[in-house]
Amino acid sequence: MAQQKIALVTGGSRGLGKNMAIALAKKGLNVILTYNSNEAEGKNTVKEIEALGQKAAALQLDVATADNFDAFFIQVKAVLKDNFDTEYFDYLLNNAGTGVYKPFAETTAEEFDQMVNIHFKAAFFLTQKALPHMNDGGGIVNVSTGLARFSIPGYSAYAAMKGGIETLTLYMAKELGSRGIRANVIAPGAIETDFGGGAVRDNADLNGYLAAQTALGRVGLPDDIGGVAAFLCSDEARWVNAQRIEVSGGMFL
Repeated sequence: MAQQKIALVTGGSRGLGKNMAIALAKKGLNVILTYNSNEAEGKNTVKEIEALGQKAAALQLDVATADNFDAFFIQVKAVLKDNFDTEYFDYLLNNAGTGVYKPFAETTAEEFDQMVNIHFKAAFFLTQKALPHMNDGGGIVNVSTGLARFSIPGYSAYAAMKGGIETLTLYMAKELGSRGIRANVIAPGAIETDFGGGAVRDNADLNGYLAAQTALGRVGLPDDIGGVAAFLCSDEARWVNAQRIEVSGGMFL
């Protein structure tokens, strides 16, 4: 029997990351997920994945601090051996993140640095550190945003990092192609989660405005996103590489 594929999802305990982790499990993948501070949420997601018949594990990781990554992959190596009876995993989903909602003119250097560390530096160096632990023929899924294509005031720092991620993904695809490792981007539009303080979910005026700008007439839900990420971590997507797939219901067309 072939070894089941394993995906590592950062920020996989809640929001879009949790939805990705569940969708991956439904596709028959085992999952390692990370949480930043809420261990209970991480364990609950593990239980949900196990209820689907797949193996899972949750590890703590603050992606804002790249100095942690070597120690983190020592943990990953141990979990792969103990929980999954293997040395390598197949897919990395760089999902963990938070946002800064401030006008360009008011964004501080500290807030900017936070966005660099969480969204750009983390994806760059976590992926770099992951490579020795990944099987050939796997893949990387980076998470961007519709805000890298269109602009809504208040997201300049966050969106600029995601623009960087989209360029970085092209280089990952080019340079890792010799190992058969694909790299793609999914770019969610406005989604009802607790991201950014839950503004899209809880602010009726903002929700209505964004729904009116979307061809399908509503804002997104987490369930709209996870399956697309899971598809990119499957053999059906083996010839999809270096692509940006916007999952926004057709915003600002």
